[in-house]
Amino acid sequence: MHRVGIIPFDIRDDLIAVLFVTSQTRGRWILPKGKRKKDETQTEACLREGFEEAGVKGVVLNDFPMTQVITKLTSSGKVEIPVTYYPFLVTEQFDEWPEKALRQRHWALLEDAPRVAYREDYLPVLRQFEALSNWIRETARQHKQPQQAELTPAQ
Repeated sequence: MHRVGIIPFDIRDDLIAVLFVTSQTRGRWILPKGKRKKDETQTEACLREGFEEAGVKGVVLNDFPMTQVITKLTSSGKVEIPVTYYPFLVTEQFDEWPEKALRQRHWALLEDAPRVAYREDYLPVLRQFEALSNWIRETARQHKQPQQAELTPAQ
């Protein structure tokens, strides 16, 4: 069954960092993903999974969907599942979140992400994210500007 997932990231200057979480079964560094609930949009599912698995809130960049087949270990063995990932600009990170006791999280610079990620499943989607990074960075900046403006004291 198809899943949706996110590539949680943030930008500082020209650097992009990606947030990974550990998988529940094998403790590998993965990207948050899950099943859409009934009547839930792709975007709503991405927002929910981001908070449940990684304790983050942010903005889903719908213009850049990336579908990748990943393997999941189930009681009946390994199964392959297509997952559509969306870049997810992290705007808030929480110390407490629903799956905190089940997962660790780790930020890695995009250039270091291939050394962190579980290679077989995540290298292709990270390469695609990197190939789109100029457009993702530009879109992310548009989302960051209004927020930063609000935080600036009025003159």
